[in-house]
Amino acid sequence: MTELHAQRSTILIVDDVPTNIEILLGALERDYETRFATSGAEMLTLLDDDKPDLILLDIMMPGMDGYEVCQRLKEDPITQQIPVIFLTARNEVQDQERGFQLGAVDYITKPFELSLLRARVRTHVMLKRKTDLLEALVSLDGLTSIPNRRRFDEMLHTEWLRTMRDQTPLSLLMADVDQFKHYNDHYGHGSGDDCLREVARCLVAALERPGDLGARYGGEEFAAILPNCDQQGACLVAERFRALVASRGIPHACSSVSSHVTISVGIATITPSEQTPQALLRQADLALYQAKRDGRNRVSCGGLDHRSGQNPVTE
Repeated sequence: MTELHAQRSTILIVDDVPTNIEILLGALERDYETRFATSGAEMLTLLDDDKPDLILLDIMMPGMDGYEVCQRLKEDPITQQIPVIFLTARNEVQDQERGFQLGAVDYITKPFELSLLRARVRTHVMLKRKTDLLEALVSLDGLTSIPNRRRFDEMLHTEWLRTMRDQTPLSLLMADVDQFKHYNDHYGHGSGDDCLREVARCLVAALERPGDLGARYGGEEFAAILPNCDQQGACLVAERFRALVASRGIPHACSSVSSHVTISVGIATITPSEQTPQALLRQADLALYQAKRDGRNRVSCGGLDHRSGQNPVTE
């Protein structure tokens, strides 16, 4: 079994006719994780919890038809990459053309020819997996193997839109390895690379929720996006990150802060309204600058200053 086949893909079936759902489940559930919805509105609700790898979408449904559902999917950055195959009893060229213009990848006509249905589903699942793999490869930092700046920017845009819609808090963590240039000059770039890899591992370990994203922002800078996380929660994550790096005890003979490698972290939290993601980045940068100015090896959270085992510090 290849790596692409190692994990079962998820197929979401959307049809208002129970018999059609039963036929499709019977044809697909042996090879895929399957879910179903009986209306477009129900399907959109399901997508709030989990994103399938492929959607089989009936066109003719009461209320919101398949065309409208597909249009909504493709207008939302969070769902626009999910491939959609239309299910229809109509085989007119104009109908198919409209579906492809909306972003569908294929049509399957009723009554279902199950062998062709399985073949088409298999083809589009494999294409989705290969696309996801390529996206993952170009989104990883070559040195640390965590998400890179490109992936960070994409995720920030997506989460900004989501929090605008839901009016939930969004927190951003910006961190910098203290006096890293001195470290590189003293120990050499090879050791500097090893240090950055260890800091990246600490960042990943500090993020405990699946929806959080840690990234190498550039050079010795790291960042994390914390959706639906208030300032208090973000400060706890940042302090966990800071403490993990300190606990590694990586020697830093040229640091004026400590005998080992340390980081400074800035936190910004916002509920998006008229602002932009750049405003949140600026706030996090200012908080990071404040942590540096106050002596490094600490977390600055909107005026709160944290250091493991001590009360808030001002220097």
